[in-house]
Amino acid sequence: MPPLPGFSGNEFRTYADFKNACTSLLRALKPYQSPGGARIRLPLVTGTHFDDVAAQLEGFARPLWAIGALLHGSCLTPQEHEELAEPYIRGLANGTDPEHAEYWGPVVVRDQRMVEMEIISFALLAAPDAMFQQQTERAQTNIREWLKTLNEKDFPITNWLWFRVMTNLALVKVCGVPYDEVKAYMKEDLDQMENFYLDDGWSADGFWNENGRQADYYSGSFAIQFSQILYTKMAQQFDPDRCLKFRERALLFASSFWRYFDKTGAAIPFGRSLTYRFAFAGFWSAAAFAGINLSAPLDDQGVVKGLLQRHYRWWSTQSDIFNVDGTLTIGFAYPQMYMSEDYNSPQSPYWAMKSFVVLGLGEDHPFWRTEEKPLPPADEDIALNITPAMQIVCRSENHHFLLSSGQFCPWPLKATEAKYGKFAYSSHFGFSVPTGSLIQQIAPDSTLALSKDEGDTWRVPWKVLDYRFDTAWLRRGCQILEEMQALRSTWRPWKDADIEVQTIIVAPSTRWPDWYLRVHKINNLGTKEINIHVVQGGFAIQGREDKFGGVLPSYTKGTGAAEFLRGNGSVFPEGTEESSTGALICSNAGASGIRSLISTNSQQAKAEVLKPDSNTNLIWQRTLIPTITSTTTVPPGSSTDFVTAVLSIARRAGFEDEYSQISIGERWEDIPQISHPTKDKVPSSQFIAFSHDW
Repeated sequence: MPPLPGFSGNEFRTYADFKNACTSLLRALKPYQSPGGARIRLPLVTGTHFDDVAAQLEGFARPLWAIGALLHGSCLTPQEHEELAEPYIRGLANGTDPEHAEYWGPVVVRDQRMVEMEIISFALLAAPDAMFQQQTERAQTNIREWLKTLNEKDFPITNWLWFRVMTNLALVKVCGVPYDEVKAYMKEDLDQMENFYLDDGWSADGFWNENGRQADYYSGSFAIQFSQILYTKMAQQFDPDRCLKFRERALLFASSFWRYFDKTGAAIPFGRSLTYRFAFAGFWSAAAFAGINLSAPLDDQGVVKGLLQRHYRWWSTQSDIFNVDGTLTIGFAYPQMYMSEDYNSPQSPYWAMKSFVVLGLGEDHPFWRTEEKPLPPADEDIALNITPAMQIVCRSENHHFLLSSGQFCPWPLKATEAKYGKFAYSSHFGFSVPTGSLIQQIAPDSTLALSKDEGDTWRVPWKVLDYRFDTAWLRRGCQILEEMQALRSTWRPWKDADIEVQTIIVAPSTRWPDWYLRVHKINNLGTKEINIHVVQGGFAIQGREDKFGGVLPSYTKGTGAAEFLRGNGSVFPEGTEESSTGALICSNAGASGIRSLISTNSQQAKAEVLKPDSNTNLIWQRTLIPTITSTTTVPPGSSTDFVTAVLSIARRAGFEDEYSQISIGERWEDIPQISHPTKDKVPSSQFIAFSHDW
């Protein structure tokens, strides 16, 4: 896809850079604005579970994150105001007018119109004069009455409750509705969302219980934290105590959330709605806009600015996110419908515009003169537990990723197991979503796939029954050298077979910083012997040659492998290697490998490079996945153990010099040593030991 001038390649260093990127995105939408300004319909035919009028309202509303901010900051010239803002001001009047051809229609039960009301309300709160006071008296009445219909409707008990809170706030502060008329609604919704709160500033997206456990980007930038921060800026006079609490939670949340962004600015994709793209950085934008002074190590405004700038800078290199007309596509790093949700219309990606609310500060604000600062220095520990989210963020020199366990989305979400149930998610390698039911279509990166019908159907982790943090140890003999973070979980792949799978995921250590470990115990709790096919996958990686995009050369151990791993004179090796115990893939994206350390009671075990369907991965269109495949027979009352080590080295754009100093061959051959009951003796050098009850 062609780049979008003004956004693609933008350095995102100054106020002018941000405004240029923002207005470029807005201008790309102009050809698709309706005559009355109330609807935007991109020329793509994709459906959603809601009606097309609501989808066109979505197209109108989502750019209002930016329009409201630009108006609030007095950022527009008279010409820009007429070109960019006036259609939305006129559209708000027409869309809420029951007698106008572009009327959006009444709000019904759990209607998409409810979602877009929050964005309209933000624009009203941010720019009340332009969006409301300068409207005709009739238009003001229509706007007020249309928004008020939200209060008698059934709402999902999720982040959606924030949409009603912000709408009622706009009704009071801008539209002249008495506070007492909506106070009870606001209190009920805000009190209900207190039940979402977990700890350390984090909230779940709804209730965290056996019916669903989600703490993804909706907990932060997409919705809950973002809306809480806006509330603290705009509701102080009505609700000072709650505003103070939300500010305190923002400080707590920020202290761990910054770790989800790597040094290039890329965030770790995880969960649903990833087509919202640079909305990942909405938290940083909102915090700056609301004037929240964060705690160390984010107490320097330059650090917050750097997080926002680098994230936009990373997206500015992803020109494949645009259609040929400069509008955003459904997808992540390229157009990708397999990862989309059934609530993604062609206009949905413009939720990303919320990260432009920082423009509301205006060009003369000190924020724009603050010097950009890098990420805070790395901790001594490679891995950090994010307890509320049941995740471990791993930040080594060569890769930035998280380990995850315990979350799951309960409703019929496309690719739900891939979005919430994988063991690892990477800011560089992304993750893969299924295109079908065959193992190549499932694309089992960073997961365990099991089949009891010889590969006709497969199961991967989804609803985890038991989950908790655990510990492993780096030892030398009886001496503990390092305590290592780990996650432990239990799940059952089938309802018609009494099989239980226990898993421990162990974060990297200082001794083996490029490896993490996965330990699986498959227990047969039933009365019949069962035969199980097992596929264990490492990180999916870009799987084509750099120069011409050809197939990567393949090697076997002892047949050109040494030369391949030296790189044949290039700054990085290209090729794949399969041996009896491991599979390694090297390309211009880095290195991804997996090794089998222990495999009990298994037959036909082999390491192989799996070629999944193209367009399964969020970031790379053509990938390969290193895998260990085997078949195991598990008698009644017995178990099978698998221990694997996963290698990952990211070759990031702009940091090639760091990568060129790494010897892939040395890292690949420096295999983590472990202590396990199947081993004859404890390793004499450093080794990793697991929990005593394993």
